[in-house]
Amino acid sequence: MSVQSGIKPTVAKQSSSLSWALIFGIVLISLTMRSPLTSVGPLVGSIRESLGLSNTVAGLLTTLPLLAFALLSPFTPTLARRFGMERVLFCALVLLMTGIAIRSLNATISLFAGTVLLGLSIAVCNVLIPSLVKRDFSNNIGLMTGIYAVSMNLCGAIASGISVPLARNFGFGWNGALGVWGILALIAALFWFPRIRGSHPSVVVTTNVAMVRRSLWRSPLAWTITLFMGMQSLLFYVLITWLPEMMTSRGLSEDSAGWMLSLFQMATLPVSFIVPILAGRMKNQRLLVTIMAFLFFVSLGGFYFGHHALISLWTILLGIAGGCAFSLAMIFLSLRTKDAYDAASLSGMSQSVGYLLAASGPILFGFLHDVTAGWNLPLLLLFFVSAMLLLCGLGASKNRTV
Repeated sequence: MSVQSGIKPTVAKQSSSLSWALIFGIVLISLTMRSPLTSVGPLVGSIRESLGLSNTVAGLLTTLPLLAFALLSPFTPTLARRFGMERVLFCALVLLMTGIAIRSLNATISLFAGTVLLGLSIAVCNVLIPSLVKRDFSNNIGLMTGIYAVSMNLCGAIASGISVPLARNFGFGWNGALGVWGILALIAALFWFPRIRGSHPSVVVTTNVAMVRRSLWRSPLAWTITLFMGMQSLLFYVLITWLPEMMTSRGLSEDSAGWMLSLFQMATLPVSFIVPILAGRMKNQRLLVTIMAFLFFVSLGGFYFGHHALISLWTILLGIAGGCAFSLAMIFLSLRTKDAYDAASLSGMSQSVGYLLAASGPILFGFLHDVTAGWNLPLLLLFFVSAMLLLCGLGASKNRTV
């Protein structure tokens, strides 16, 4: 009796330690998933001048990672099933370090080659983190989704705000300001390295997995979630690409525009944590979707009609709406699937098609700006995307699974 009572607390303590270690590992990966991307926007002007790039070519710095997401996302669940989730995540972190290092070299070829590599690595993390949460934290999906969403957005916001000061005030140059984020990837890789020993291929029968994947591509709900993912991603990447430019055209300095982009992302933090928890406790998420859409319409309307003195308010409301949209997109991947393998497959599908759709956003927005020499028509595009986001969100919020 005494022996058994002594064993149970020990096992519970070990299990608790493993859970906290896994949470810390997820947070470390989350810190690396946006900072390499959001650090670019405020530095585009410096990069363009340094390497003699055109505006169109410079725009590829945002588009290429999205195309990499679309390319690799459908195959990531298969890699995880074959080699084990932890092992694939570790390899992705190593590839991320490599991509950041290559991108930081002072050459056009290395700039774009490194961008592609880091895009491929982040694609793997994008797909597998929701699946990891579904597998190991099935009773706390909302809380865990909130934790990694906040971690991701926080580091992304910091990266936007300090990129220009690092490059100019501290003498790092654009190279060093982009390369410094490789340190986070190194720390995350070192932490995950011991975990690859416990990473095993899935025992799920291949034919069954293929049947699941085919059924997802035929599922109206899966397509609704995929379109929701694409629309919210399109809004986010248009804003991190063009919001600083929009700000500077309205009289803000380059430094201030970078910090305004940081404010946009900082505003996502509270809702990124709270919304998944609320969503996980709701029978359906229609109320959250409606609030999200209302905030998008109000904030975009502020930019379209409002006075420039309230630009900080519109930026904050836009960030809250974006944080809500991102959190809902992430938690739909878990709430609308039955197990971790379905979650990974739906994540792969939604992020593949979704990011391919999102890749068109910055280009189309920039094209409309060039054609009209103003921001009104591009902003109308974002109104349309917000309306589509509302319709897809109402469909994805129904309490059912793919």
